[in-house]
Amino acid sequence: MVTIREREISDFSPKSGTDALIPADAVRGHWVTRFAPDWLKPYARLARWDRPIGWWLLMWPCWWSAAMVAAHRGADYPNLWHLALFTIGAIAMRGAGCTYNDIVDRDIDAGVERTKMRPIPSGAVSAKQALAFAVVQSLAGLAVLLQFNLFTIVLGICSLVVVAIYPFMKRIMSWPQLVLGFAFNWGALVGWAATQGELGWAPVFLYLGGIAWTIGYDTIYAHQDRRDDAIIGVKSTARLFADHSHAGIGLFYGIAIAMWAAAFWFAGLHWPAYAGLACAGGHLIWQVATLDIDNGPRCLMLFRSNRDFGWILFAGLVADCLLAG
Repeated sequence: MVTIREREISDFSPKSGTDALIPADAVRGHWVTRFAPDWLKPYARLARWDRPIGWWLLMWPCWWSAAMVAAHRGADYPNLWHLALFTIGAIAMRGAGCTYNDIVDRDIDAGVERTKMRPIPSGAVSAKQALAFAVVQSLAGLAVLLQFNLFTIVLGICSLVVVAIYPFMKRIMSWPQLVLGFAFNWGALVGWAATQGELGWAPVFLYLGGIAWTIGYDTIYAHQDRRDDAIIGVKSTARLFADHSHAGIGLFYGIAIAMWAAAFWFAGLHWPAYAGLACAGGHLIWQVATLDIDNGPRCLMLFRSNRDFGWILFAGLVADCLLAG
């Protein structure tokens, strides 16, 4: 019988030329693997272009906030220019963050089966080359940020403090997912500020709900590595919750729904937003109900399903815009 770990290892298949080995959690048949030139592939994998779920998760709080403020102001639909900028910014900054994280974690990644063939520990890219690539991606993110008002620019720059400390949290605390939530949901504040030029209770509660959501989905993701993490001393909520993970994830998903309901109330939204939230809540219940923490592929699938969760919540907010408009 093939174990989960053996199945994960078997997903690393060598390619010809200078191609790095394909990570187990990469999207099969992705354009990075099929069409990117050999020199680009290690950098594309540093930025996780072959694993787009990360930028989706970074983008969704931005889009939700943009749609929420549009409904709050009575607009017919969210600002499409802002949505485009948030998408580009999410891809650039997610890539920069992952590259920075890989530089910091290169020794840890070398000791974990799922990550040992990442570009830096595998030798496909040096730490100096990765740092230069992180700077280029950060500059692209800065170019996007400069399109907004001054308050939003300052607010966006403040997020870099959280981004900088996150990779070190797994070494010193059992709640690195909490710090990841601080970083990944900053867009809930930025999306509102980009239109209003200030913050309010609605984006703050949207942000708090996003943090709880991140703790939930990243705990699911972390269960893929918890055995290796225990060996090398990396901490996570997956290790902390252990056999109580269903209850822990369910609790934080419940907090997320409550916080988002409060955000909608403060924003003065209408029934379509709450209907979308109810449907999204059903999706989270399905995640918890079908989770098997000992099944790595299942954990990865449920983690990725949060892209669809984002669409459900966003659809409700857009429907609210149409009603309000």
